[in-house]
Amino acid sequence: MFEKILIANRGEIACRVIKTARRMGIKTVAVFSDADRDALHVEMADEAVHIGPPPAAQSYLLIDRIVEACRATGAQAVHPGYGFLSERAAFPQALEAAGVVFIGPNPRAIEAMGDKIESKKAANAARVSTVPGHLGVIEDPAHAVTIADEIGYPVMIKASAGGGGKGMRIAYSADEVAEGFARARSEAASSFGDDRVFVEKFIVDPRHIEIQVLGDKHGNVIYLGERECSIQRRNQKVIEEAPSPLLDEATRRLMGEQACALARAVGYDSAGTVEFVAGQDRSFFFLEMNTRLQVEHPVTEMITGIDLVEQMIRVAAGEKLSITQDDVRLNGWAVESRVYAEDPTRGFLPSTGRLVSYRPPAEGVVGDVTVRNDTGVYEGGEISIYYDPMIAKLVTHAPTRLEAIAAQARALDAFAIEGIRHNIPFLSALMDHERWKSGRLSTGFIAEEFPDGFKPIQPEGETAHLMAAVAAAIDHKMNQRKRGVSGQLRAAEPVRFERERVVQLGTQRFPVVVEDMAYATVVRFGEGHSHEVSSGWRPGEPVWQGAVDGVEVALQVRPLLNGVALSHAGAAAAARVYTRREAELAALMPEKVAADTGKFLLCPMPGLVKTILVKEGQEVKVGEMLCMVEAMKMENVLRAEKDAKISKIVAKEGESLAVDAVIMEFS
Repeated sequence: MFEKILIANRGEIACRVIKTARRMGIKTVAVFSDADRDALHVEMADEAVHIGPPPAAQSYLLIDRIVEACRATGAQAVHPGYGFLSERAAFPQALEAAGVVFIGPNPRAIEAMGDKIESKKAANAARVSTVPGHLGVIEDPAHAVTIADEIGYPVMIKASAGGGGKGMRIAYSADEVAEGFARARSEAASSFGDDRVFVEKFIVDPRHIEIQVLGDKHGNVIYLGERECSIQRRNQKVIEEAPSPLLDEATRRLMGEQACALARAVGYDSAGTVEFVAGQDRSFFFLEMNTRLQVEHPVTEMITGIDLVEQMIRVAAGEKLSITQDDVRLNGWAVESRVYAEDPTRGFLPSTGRLVSYRPPAEGVVGDVTVRNDTGVYEGGEISIYYDPMIAKLVTHAPTRLEAIAAQARALDAFAIEGIRHNIPFLSALMDHERWKSGRLSTGFIAEEFPDGFKPIQPEGETAHLMAAVAAAIDHKMNQRKRGVSGQLRAAEPVRFERERVVQLGTQRFPVVVEDMAYATVVRFGEGHSHEVSSGWRPGEPVWQGAVDGVEVALQVRPLLNGVALSHAGAAAAARVYTRREAELAALMPEKVAADTGKFLLCPMPGLVKTILVKEGQEVKVGEMLCMVEAMKMENVLRAEKDAKISKIVAKEGESLAVDAVIMEFS
């Protein structure tokens, strides 16, 4: 077994590999760019080597820097994680030449499967079901349109060397093919250094299901069940689960056998994933093979009890698989949410900055429920513009799907992040969505259920009553605390708090009466409705955890004047607690009117102005492209929201802008 390995990656996956290596008694070496000098993976590793400036092309993507780091530290093997160099055959070849072992598949398998065009040819040869499409390289937009016309719309335009949703577009017309071809090709060149793209039929109402395979260097290949990854946005996975609510045992076996047949055909010898697009009728077609560890691998680990990173290390060391296909058992259900630094209310655009507060839910096992949080950040750390905006992967495991979803919802409510925008409110809303809970999924789920994007959810019904009750209980506790502050003037007579309060929750008002009981605080609403609230929460804690009517709940809490801002189950509102007289006076206060920004194009996220597509004085129509802003390797086209005239262009091409910076003005 290896004594020391180097992790050629960063962030949560580097931390994830370090944890397993540490458990196996293997020393670790981290590599880092200037932007990651103070990163968590650098702190966790036994050694760390600086490899260059922040841009990945000048650091994490430089093979010679990684090889030199191995020589300098004596690392015997390299784990590539995912992304970066993980699916580039030249990397293991260079390592082999330097006498270093690659913890991943052999270069021949990477070449055969890492290229999406070649992988489809290999799949055809192995008699694996494939999607109709053009497997040759496409040279220009006109050629792409001709092919799309022949296949029939809609079509998927994909980078041959792509991954992570980059270099990928769905097109429903010839015009969309031409534009999508240009964007996919540009993103592919920027992200992977390979601008080849291909076109294939897009299956309507599809599901994304993938099979985890594991092979060794002795010809053994097994599959470890499937993962459902249909909840996607911009072709990037948001929520994953294992197993899939669609599959029956017969379909699972058939998909697994096809995945293993493909792996054997290319001599696959590590952990890998064969991805399928599936119809609602359980028909399925080969999509691609990822010759690396997947981001969503934890859900498979949770239901099988198999550490995939450990297996990769053991296989790379030449060991035979200690597991046979008959040993694989799927136990319970696991759900994973990807927590991203992005603003769901602004089209999920990236958000960067410092994590002023980062308090994830407690990891561990309570009863039948397990909570796991894979992360590469810490409180006070920074989310950089140079890399993927993932903050963490929150995973819950329970005996049944609905129990795992309920556990995930509770864990998300207990996940407090401040300093940057994040997608937890959206993830929480998804967990409470009836279609998601019923398992009626497709890759179009988010577009279909949130056609106008995600809007902040206002609490209603039982959720509103619960939040109002907690707000009243928090206010009551704060009042008691204030009376305990030393140095106050002694009152002429004992102070009696007003028990009658008014909770202003957003635009809703709830007259309540607060009463202390030995076991809880009782908040009584009108018409005899009441809630018993109990908690060990202390002022200043960002998460309120306790019980409401005996049910364990969590709410995120942020102090406000006369109250708190609360978030729960995807709903958020300012909750101000008044005496009855204060409520009467507060109702007379004028509301603040938001500034009119209709005459400006504002930068929706921190990013680089890549292209300005209009000129001053130009008349533009609604939907017309105005400029392109690049953030975290994704190109975002900003369009006119109404007919207007460009009166002034403020930003310049190549300029880095902050969120809400003015790009141009309209008249």
